[in-house]
Amino acid sequence: MKKYLFPLLTLLLLASCGGNDDPPPAPGGASLVFPEENSECTTGTSVNENLSQVTFEWSASTNTDSYTLSAVNLDTNVPQTISTAATSASLSIAKGTPFSWSVTSRNSKSEQVASSETWLFYNAGTQTSYAPFPAQLVSPISGSTVQKDIANEVLLRWSGADVDNDIDAFQIFFSDQNPPQTEAGSTSASVMELAVSVTSNTVYYWRVITTDSQGNTSDSGVFEFKVF
Repeated sequence: MKKYLFPLLTLLLLASCGGNDDPPPAPGGASLVFPEENSECTTGTSVNENLSQVTFEWSASTNTDSYTLSAVNLDTNVPQTISTAATSASLSIAKGTPFSWSVTSRNSKSEQVASSETWLFYNAGTQTSYAPFPAQLVSPISGSTVQKDIANEVLLRWSGADVDNDIDAFQIFFSDQNPPQTEAGSTSASVMELAVSVTSNTVYYWRVITTDSQGNTSDSGVFEFKVF
C-alpha cells in the first residue's frame, strides 16, 4: 500500500500548486467623456492657423492597463492615434473639421481588446455654421454579403447628425457601378433608411449625401455589399 502513497501525494501536491488555467480577464470598453457626441469643440488650444490641440477624455475601463485613442479626420479619413495609460490624451488636429473618435482598451496579459463607442464632433474653426457630419452607413456593412427579401429588396440604413441641428434631407446614390451616380431616392431628416431593388450575385455600391437648411453638404463615402 505504501508504494502507492508517495505517487498519490505527489499528484495532489502538483494539483494544488499548479498554475491557474483560467484565461486572463479581458479589458472592458471605455466610456467617452469629451469632446461630447455631435458637438462643436471650442476648448482647443491654438497651435497655428490650421491646428489646435484638443484634450480627449474618457472614463477608466475594467481590467485595462493602456488605452489607444484614435481621432479620424472625416474630410480625409486619415486617423491620428496615441497610446497612454491615462484616461486622457491630447492631439493637434485640424481646425474647422469634422472628426470621429474612439478609444481601444488593452490588457497586457490578454490578447483581447475592447472598443468604446465612436463619437463625432467638429473641431472649432472660424466658421459660424457647419456642414452636417458625414452620414455613418450602418447596414449593410461594407464588404458583407446579404440576403434580399421576398420583394427582391435590401434595406439601406444610416445615421446622420449636425452641430447646427438643421439637416434638411439625405440623398441616396446606389448602383452596381463604383462610384454610384444613380440617385435611388431622398429622405427627410427624420428618415434614415431606404429600400432598394437588387439582383442576386451582384455587387452594389452606395453613398449618402447630407444637406442642411443652409445648403451645406457632406458625403458619407462609398460602401459596397454583395447580394446572395
